Amino acid sequence: MGKYRKNRVNDAVAQELAVIIRDVKDPRVSESLITVTGAEVSPDFKYAKIFYSVLGADGDAEYMKEIGKGLKSAAGFIRGQLAHRLNLRVTPELTFVADESI
Repeated sequence: MGKYRKNRVNDAVAQELAVIIRDVKDPRVSESLITVTGAEVSPDFKYAKIFYSVLGADGDAEYMKEIGKGLKSAAGFIRGQLAHRLNLRVTPELTFVADESI
């Protein structure tokens, strides 16, 4: 039963983050086309890895590093917005991971 809930929470977190990231005012984030490719929430729902890809990065490590820094600095705002939008007992701490599988 818990596995199904975890999958639903993963999907809900990924969908909401795709919308929330558009509202971030940090120019490193707002000026790039970021796609949330997935979310992986821990079993206790306290931590979440957010996988993202950037359109047009094409292996530019410095560009990806700057976007990662922007997302990390905006993590508090993003987590607060996520808490307002999702009805979870604990809002997970977010860690952003660049998804280079695409």
